[in-house]
Parts: sequence; structure tokens; C-alpha cells
Amino acid sequence: MIRVERVGPLATIQDLGRPGWFDSGVGIAGAADRSSLRLANRLVGNPEGAAGIEALLGGLELLAQRHLTVAVTGAPAPASVDGRPVGAASVLEIEEGQRLRLGLATTGLRSYVAVRGGIDVAPVLGSRSRDTLSGIGPEPLRAGDVLPVGPPPRTHPIVDVAPVAAPAGDLLTVRVVPGPRADWFADAGALYRGEWTVSSDTDRIGARLDRRSGPTLDRRGAGELPTEGMALGSIQVPPSGQPVVFLADHPITGGYPVVAVVVDADVDLVAQARPGQPMRFRPC
Repeated sequence: MIRVERVGPLATIQDLGRPGWFDSGVGIAGAADRSSLRLANRLVGNPEGAAGIEALLGGLELLAQRHLTVAVTGAPAPASVDGRPVGAASVLEIEEGQRLRLGLATTGLRSYVAVRGGIDVAPVLGSRSRDTLSGIGPEPLRAGDVLPVGPPPRTHPIVDVAPVAAPAGDLLTVRVVPGPRADWFADAGALYRGEWTVSSDTDRIGARLDRRSGPTLDRRGAGELPTEGMALGSIQVPPSGQPVVFLADHPITGGYPVVAVVVDADVDLVAQARPGQPMRFRPC
């Protein structure tokens, strides 16, 4: 068992989501940065899709109520066990009564905590993920919550630490596939010229962008699209001209044109981009 002693701006339980429910109006959700959750689970010997904790900007404190094997990945929040600093992306053995603390991340946006056995809350529609758009799944964590831990898998971690690059702190280059509604824009290529910045209006649903330099992304005409399906990574452009990159909890349909779609491998990069971080898009 794990007791939550403190949370930062937001901490939720996440796995790799609940695919297969689009026909019921339910999105996949799951970890915003899937590669970081997968790595944390591999480090502690879990299946990659086991449920862990996603902490926005860090600020999390957990009390072990039995011996735990833990790993912390994602945004490099300074971590300590009972005040002793520990390395990022390393395997930690935490004894009963010890506290794991995450400070505030200096780069990146979301940190992940995996525990051997996984967070064993009741699944909803086959997943333990919190979907912040629909409200499905376990509630966001609060101080005083006690989280059950599942039985440990038979395999054992074979590494002590994983060398991983820190999230980009400067200009972020994101690869996209142009379309499918590029013809709705007077100059769809304006997306790739100049730079954008991540606005403060960013959450698990999507990252809204402000123009930093370059031409505006103007829509052609004043018509509206019928509602159509939206994929993870879609760059939807509302009439304001401020693109929104859809992330884990995005709506499954929308009526604004999608000028391009972020390639799946780069969605995790966008999920770690902080407000104010510059970004550019490259078609591929």
C-alpha cells in the first residue's frame, strides 16, 4: 500500500488507456507521455501498461506502507527518499515508513512513478486511467489517499538506472503529417514557417499554441465542417487561428479543421512541453 502525503498541481493514476470504446463516445486517455510510463514500468519489472502515477510538475510525496520497488521517469523532478537524493530513471528500493518526495521539475511537464506490481485500483472499462475530459476513472489524487499495489510479477528488474535524455528545454521540433484538412487554409504551409509557443492554456486534453514568429494560419472562408473523428496528435485550428495539439484526453470528435497530425512518436514530446516553450513543426 502507498499513502499519498502531498500532491502538486495535479496527480492522476494512468496506464496506457482504454482503446475500443470510441463507438460509446469514450476516448483512450492514458498517460500523456507514454514512453516515460513504459520506461518506468520496465525498470521495476512490470508489464509496460501497468498503472502508475502521472504528476504534473512534480510536487508529490508518497509514504510506503510496505517494501516497494519504485522508479521515477519523465520530467526530471528532483527525487529523494527520506531526504536522500536519488537519481532519475533509477530503480529505488523503499522500505516501510520511508517517504519518496518529488520536487518541482525544472524542465518538462509530467513525471511518472511506477511501483512494482502496479497501482491496483479498480479498472473502469478495462483501464485504470483517469480521463479528465469525461471524468471516467479514478479521481485525481489527494493527500490522505491510500493506493493498493498489485502482486509483483515473476520477472525482476535487470538494470539499476536507465540513461535517458532530459526533455528539451529549448526549441522543440515536432514532426507532422500534413492534412487532412489543409485545403481549408489560405496557406497551410504557414504552420511550418516561423515558430509557435505553448500557451498557458494547456492540459491533458491539448496544448494550445501562440504564434511566436512567422505568418498567421488563416482559414479559407467562413464555413464549418461537419463533426468528424479526431486522432491523437491532431492539430485542430479554431476560428481564433490558435492551433491546439490534441493529447491523451482529447475529444474523439470535433468540428474545426485539422491542418496536420503530429506523428505518434512525437506526441510524447508535446506532452512534456511547458507553457512558454518554443516549438516548430516539420512536415514528413
